[in-house]
Formats: sequence, C-alpha cells, structure tokens
Amino acid sequence: MKLFHGWLSSASRRVRLCLAEKGIDYDSVPVDMAAQEHHTPAFLAMNPNGVVPALALDDGRFLHESATICEYLDEIRPSPPLRPADPYQRAVMRNFVRWTDEKSLPNLLILNWSLALQPVAAQWSDAALAERLARIPTAERREAWLRIARKPYTDAEKRSALDGLLLLVPKMEAMLADGDWLLGARYTLADIAAIPFIARIAELAPEVLSAAPAVAAWWQRVQARPAFALAQLERFDSALARRGAQQAGAQ
Repeated sequence: MKLFHGWLSSASRRVRLCLAEKGIDYDSVPVDMAAQEHHTPAFLAMNPNGVVPALALDDGRFLHESATICEYLDEIRPSPPLRPADPYQRAVMRNFVRWTDEKSLPNLLILNWSLALQPVAAQWSDAALAERLARIPTAERREAWLRIARKPYTDAEKRSALDGLLLLVPKMEAMLADGDWLLGARYTLADIAAIPFIARIAELAPEVLSAAPAVAAWWQRVQARPAFALAQLERFDSALARRGAQQAGAQ
C-alpha cells in the first residue's frame, strides 16, 4: 500500500495511527499541501475531494476519507480489533467519529491553516490564486483557501475556533466515565479519531486538558502506546520550525 498524506493533517494522522496499530507496512508519500499537490490531476484521480489522505491499494484501487480507510484496515487485518463487537457500540463509534469531523475539524482547520498555509497563500498573485482556486473541487475548501490568501481569519475568529475545538474535551470526559477508553475497556477507532484533536489541544490549551482528569489520563495512555510513536505525531510548532529551517537552508 501507499499512503498519500500530510504530516500535520489530522485525517492523515488518524490513518497513520491505525496502520501502526495494525502493524501494516506501507509506503509513505508525503503531500505538499502548501504547493497544492493534493489538487493535481494525479491526486484527484485517487481522491476526488482533493484532500489528504488517499490510500493506494496493492491492486491499483484507491480509498479516501480517513474514517472509511480506518474501517477498511480493520476489516482486512482483524487483529487487533479496533471496532466494538457490539453493533450498537459500532454505531456509537461512527457517530462520534462523524461528530469530530463535523464539529472539531472545521475549527482545527482555521487554527492550523492560519499558521501553516497562510504565509504561503498570501504571497500568491491574483492570477495565481485564481488558477489554484479553479483546481479545488469543493466550494468549502475553495472558501478556506481564499480566506487564508486574501481575508485572513481574525483573532476573534481564531478564538472562536479554539473555543469550538475545546468542546471535544467535556464530551470525552463524559464518555470516559465508563472506562479507560472512549467506548469502555478497549481502544477503538473512536480513540484514534480523537487523538489528532487532543494532540493539538495539548499544545494550544494545556490548562484545559489538565482540568479534565479523565481526558488527561487518557492522553497519557495514548502516548504510551507503541503505535503513537510510530505514527509520528510531531508537535505542530516543532514541525513548522523545522520546515522553516529547512527552507532557510535551501535558500
């Protein structure tokens, strides 16, 4: 398999965590989002939504959407199981994953793109911007790129985005009342779905995490799992600093 992914992408991180938990070997193909490699015809042939990640299977077929990819991986490599055996609990898992995609991800996008992509997009000429926007297949993502290129998110919008992102913490605190993991005694794809968001909250608002004892303890357990290190969830600020140093060295 080949995983086309972004190192800082929350969806890509989910899939890397799942692959690591399953012990599945794959070829890593980083996608340069600042260069919009995920909007090229070659990438859109793998993922028509134009977002990372995309998984190229051994037989030449492709999968996209991180939740779908993770469930596929759990199907083809059943051990260790990452979905509940009970059908109702599987439905609860899927609803939680969807909640994070709908409630947490849009807020994280504002916070992360303002740091990682805005400095690049703001330098594009109007003609270059129009050309790049024309390649983006969804209106939602076209608007996001337009915002960071020409109408940067305000401090008030970023504060609101952080507040929205932090809503995940009390939701998880309540879920963890029944066990060490979000769905009880066993680590599942629900936990994997939450990890990229909690990793960012730990960087942006560690005091909020510290004030949620069940989530804080969950986060410690997550980081102790061997798969966490294998998935390479580097701190956002460290990754940006390293990228800046590499770019400066190349000049």
